[in-house]
Amino acid sequence: MTAASEPAGSTATRPAVRDDLRDVEPYGAPQLDVPVLLNTNETPWSPPPAFHAALAAKIAEGLPLHRYPDRDAVALRTALADREGLAVDRVWAANGSNEVLSQLFATYGGAGRSVLLFQPGYSAHPLLATVTGTGVVTADLDDDLRLTPDVAAAAVAANRPELICVASPNNPTGIPVAPDAVRALHDASEGLVVLDEAYVELSDDPGQGRALLDSLDRLVVVRTFSKAWRMAGLRLGYLLAHDWVVADLLKVRLPYHLDTITQTAGLVALDLADEVTAHIAVLVDERQRLHEALSSLAPVTVWESAGNFLLFRVPDARGVFARLLEAGILVRDFSTKPRLEGCLRVSVGTPEENDRFLTALQECL
Repeated sequence: MTAASEPAGSTATRPAVRDDLRDVEPYGAPQLDVPVLLNTNETPWSPPPAFHAALAAKIAEGLPLHRYPDRDAVALRTALADREGLAVDRVWAANGSNEVLSQLFATYGGAGRSVLLFQPGYSAHPLLATVTGTGVVTADLDDDLRLTPDVAAAAVAANRPELICVASPNNPTGIPVAPDAVRALHDASEGLVVLDEAYVELSDDPGQGRALLDSLDRLVVVRTFSKAWRMAGLRLGYLLAHDWVVADLLKVRLPYHLDTITQTAGLVALDLADEVTAHIAVLVDERQRLHEALSSLAPVTVWESAGNFLLFRVPDARGVFARLLEAGILVRDFSTKPRLEGCLRVSVGTPEENDRFLTALQECL
């Protein structure tokens, strides 16, 4: 049999993947059919009926789905800009915050350039960098898993990156980054500083990144509708930046990258903002209740969190993870990650889900 007639699936004529992608593992937490899903930091409640009704009405009125969407999502960006007190040319939107980050990395990273990341951190950041051909340099958070101004400045001086990306609150620790540390990153570098605020609405200072924009001319703030806005299934993210950043991103964004229904859903959510985000107070209370309960378990160490999740350390983490799964509860296993040995992460669920988790965890321990 010649190479040209090799059956489907044969590797005889298979093109080689890019060298820097050979050992890359696809991103993704397990998606399993279990009763209690507490592993991907989703909001446990669907958007309110008013949101569903308003979005359904917009669709029923006849959205022009036979036409391409507004390529630059002007109406949505205008609504976001009005909410943040910015000009529309300082706001950008895309298919989830990960696409926003990918566009930033593609625009300001690429071959011969690097992004500075801090560890432990969000596992998608290095993947997005690699896929865009951007080199990755890393620095460790301090002994308390915090980013201090001294650590920030030293990391920039040692690596001189073109890009810096840091999440606040950090994922998976839940620890927020203080404004003076963000300012230290900016002042020590000449590159773009990207502040990934996926969970910021759940923190004590949800306006921190926006406030820093006024004084830091190379800062970009990235946010998402997936967490506090309860729209993980719709894939909508956005950034706040200076106008030249948005102008540069137009060079790399895919044609018609943000579909009409998602743009409409974002406008509906912003119009119903108080109702869509009304659950936040309950979620924060549940986060505190979970933290107190975990703190009361003698073998458990738990970190304070400003997100909708808690990182905790237990003896025999792999065994605890497996026993929780047998009980129908899926959490996230970080126990093999550097500096996170023995750690699991649990998303904040409904009060009933949290009760089931705590009962099962006590039995596992």
